[in-house]
This record gives sequence, C-alpha cells and structure tokens, in this order.
Amino acid sequence: MSDPGSHSFSFALIYAGKETTVAGQTPFTIGRSPEMDLVLPYPFISRRQAEIRFDPASRSPELICSGESCFVNGARVSRHTLASGDEIRFGSLQGPLLRFAADIPSGPSLRETLANLKQPSVGSADLAKLAWFVEAAQRLNGVGAIHEILAALIDTTLELTNVERGYVFLKDSTGELNLAAGRRSSGEVLTDSSTLSRTAIQQAIQSGLEFIVTDTLSAEAVAPSESIVLQSIRAIICIPLRRRASEYNSGESQILGVLYLDSRKQRSELTRLDSELLRTIAIEAALLVENAALVQEEIAARRYREELLIASEIQQSLMSIRIPKLSFVEVEANSIPCKGIGGDFYDVLCHDDALYIVVADVSGKGVSAAVLGSTLQGLIHGQILSGLPLHEIALFANQYICHKDVHKYATMILLRLTQDGIAEYINCGHVQPLVHTSSGSVTRSAHCNLPVGLFPDATYSSDRFQLMSGERILFLTDGVTEAEDPSANEFGDGLLQSLVTAGSTLGQIFAQIVTFTTGAPLQDDCTMVEIRYCPNKTP
Repeated sequence: MSDPGSHSFSFALIYAGKETTVAGQTPFTIGRSPEMDLVLPYPFISRRQAEIRFDPASRSPELICSGESCFVNGARVSRHTLASGDEIRFGSLQGPLLRFAADIPSGPSLRETLANLKQPSVGSADLAKLAWFVEAAQRLNGVGAIHEILAALIDTTLELTNVERGYVFLKDSTGELNLAAGRRSSGEVLTDSSTLSRTAIQQAIQSGLEFIVTDTLSAEAVAPSESIVLQSIRAIICIPLRRRASEYNSGESQILGVLYLDSRKQRSELTRLDSELLRTIAIEAALLVENAALVQEEIAARRYREELLIASEIQQSLMSIRIPKLSFVEVEANSIPCKGIGGDFYDVLCHDDALYIVVADVSGKGVSAAVLGSTLQGLIHGQILSGLPLHEIALFANQYICHKDVHKYATMILLRLTQDGIAEYINCGHVQPLVHTSSGSVTRSAHCNLPVGLFPDATYSSDRFQLMSGERILFLTDGVTEAEDPSANEFGDGLLQSLVTAGSTLGQIFAQIVTFTTGAPLQDDCTMVEIRYCPNKTP
C-alpha cells in the first residue's frame, strides 16, 4: 500500500537544451548521492541537496532544502510550497533547470502491482522474473556514469536471456554507431565486435524494431544472414535504444543506439514476458544513458566556463597596467572585452625618461586571440625595456607571428613621448589616433604601415610630431567606433570626434558608449588610452 500522505508529481528536467520527464511520489530526495531518487551528479550539488514532502496543512508538496543553495523562480529558498510551473535550480542560478508539475496522473507502482497480482494470472516463474525486474531497475538507477549504466544493462540482460555475450552501440554526433561496451556472461570485457551480426544491427536500426531470433536453426526462423552462418550464431537479440521524444528532438532520429545479445552455443529460451521485460529495460537504460550524457555535457560546459573565468582573471592580471607617474604627461586607459577574454591589449611604461604607449588589436576574438595578445604584449614590453627603436620592435613582432604561422595578425600603435613633447610613433594598420590640438581641433595622422603577422618581408617606419602643452592624444581600437545599438547603428567616428572636441574625459566617452548601446552586447573589444601633454604641471 502506498503512503496516504504521498503525492504524485513530475519534473521536466531540462539541460543542454533537452527535456526529460522525471516522475515521482513524495517523499522524494534529490542530490548527488546515488541513493537519491533524483541523482544530479554535479560537483556543486550536495550529496543530499533537497527533499520534496507532502504538507498535510497546505495539502501541497513542499521543497525542503538541506544543501547550500536552492532557488525557486530565481529566489533563494530554504522551504517552499511548490506549485505547477515552479522553476527550481540547485547550487546556483545556472544549475540544471527542473520545472515542477503537480498532480500528474499516476498508476500503481511496480511494487504495488506485484503485491496485488493474483497467483492464477501469472505463474511463479513469471512472478520471480517480475521481482527480478524490480531489482534490475534498481541496479540501473543506482549508477550514474554512462559506462556504469551500460555495464549494468549488459549484465542485467545477459542474466535474463541466458545468452553468452552482450554489446551496446551508441550513435556519435555524425550518426555513426560505435561500440560503447561489451561483456561476456562471465563478466569478461569485450572490445572486438568483428564477429557480430551486422545484418541484425542494421535491421534493428533501420526499422526501429526488435530483431529477435531465439533459434537460427529452427524451421520457423527467418533465413539467416551470411554473418550469422559464418559466426555460427545460434540465438540473436537486437533491440534499439530510443531517446525520449520531446519538443527539442522531434526532428531528430529517435534511435540513440542498439543493445545486441547473441549466443553460439545454445538457443535462447525467451518467453513473451521475457521479451517485454527486455524491451522495458532497454527503454529505461536509454533514458538513463541520455540523461547521463546530458549531465556530462553540462559538467564539461561548466568546467569550460570555469577555465575560461580563470583565463580571464590571468589576462586581467597581465593587463593590470600600473600607470607611471611622470612630470610631463597624464595617462588614462581602459579596456572592455566583448567576451570573457579578448584580443585587445594596451601597455604603458616608462624607460629612459620617456613614456611608451602600446595599443594593439589581435584579429578574431576569444581564447585564441587572447593567447596571441598576451604573448605579443610580453614580447613588446621586453623589447621596449631593451631599448630597441620602434621600427625594430614592429619588425620583430611581424617576423615572430609570421614564423609561428598561427593564421592571425594584429594591428597596433607604438608611441614614444619625451619630456620636450616630441612624439615618435609607428602605426601598424591600426585605427588612427585622435590628436586634440591646443586650438581645439581634432586631427588624425595619415602615417601607416602594414599590420604585423601578414607578410614576413614587410618593413616598418615611424613618424614624429611635436605636442604642445595641453594637447592630448586618444588611442583606440575599432571596437569603440563599431559599437552598435539594438538597431545595429554604429557609435561611429563622428560622435567620437565630437566628444573629444568637447573635451570629454575617457570615462565620459565610455559612459556615452554604454548609453548608446543601451544594453546591446558588444561585438568587439573596446580599448582606449589617452595621454595629455602637460610639461609645466607640478610632479
């Protein structure tokens, strides 16, 4: 008899864009431990994260959180009366999504069915097999990793069918079948699938139906294929493993893989009840495999996000430039990556009583651009401190990237400013800097070279100009002028020049970009460095 205080419900368990229905009755436990009713094998989930109980007072299921973090509809809770449609996450707001549904139609449990079965309707041997099935289902649900589920599936079905060996094949991303597990009835692991009946596997996959021949030598058996004859296979069972149909995979093939069993010594005594149990176990195992695969995908995605965060922190540490304090110049700088890590970088340093500015933009975005950017930043920093002239630094950077053949390039500007206001700079295919003159006008220099990393034989030359007191230079990457609002309109060079002409500070310009984009995500990294020449300021 079921607990009169129990309550049937279901979850729509959603992760990696796919949905699986999980039904249960209160009390219902959730956590990382294999003993839980719903196992969520994430490192950030507690062994016993939460429990759902039926509250007699409200006559509703109640979520009781025993782990660190439980969220219902985005709010952290310790206890919460659940209603249909509630969205539950554990561990963090990015954890797997469980959408709750109360009062689902629920028939009697398998244990209740066994208890209510009358002896005349089913023979004792069949009752024993039904009881065995309950234990088999518990065995399958008690493991979490895919290889453990497949091993339990093969051992269970070999025990039921009394054949010699079993295999599971799963489809990969291209739709090809690959051997995922193989075992003998003795427990020996099998890795060679060359002696199987490929005809049976293909027929089961193509038709989506079971292929079962209990005695290939009987008169009733279908004419055996060449592989069955060559391998002397006496009994063969091949059952498709189906994924659960949902709105997310309605257009995909519903075949996840295939369970293959055979024997070369004796025919299989497989009754109708046995075949139904075998089919039910295959369905259950397919769901467990799919769920385990989705969990592994989510764990891998989370691990990638964590590694990306670490990489971002490392890059930010490398980019945390300490602006030197000099008596003749003021410097401001800022960089905002469009992703966690980016390909823009800047550097500000002092050497031999001169100020050096580096602003660069590596082609592409994300990790690969960030790796080259960090390497290039270190290379240029070291060469500046070695006293090399600007054109030689650019030449060396170009030859280095071309020699490594990383299929990337970079645009950059190098500037050297001395106390007398002489600015020497070299522009390697980069956005031309804005010079705000003492008269209030904004000009650009036409001097330019090729980007570094495109042509190994490229040559580079620098240019010079005189800065007057109070004049400033704004260096930027193209992500600034190409920042878009939700209607895909660009921030543009005209608006930027008007802000510089009006004397807007670097912070005010960045604030204008944020206002202009109004929440639209940046499509490229934004970097700006500003220097103001002020030779008469107090140190």
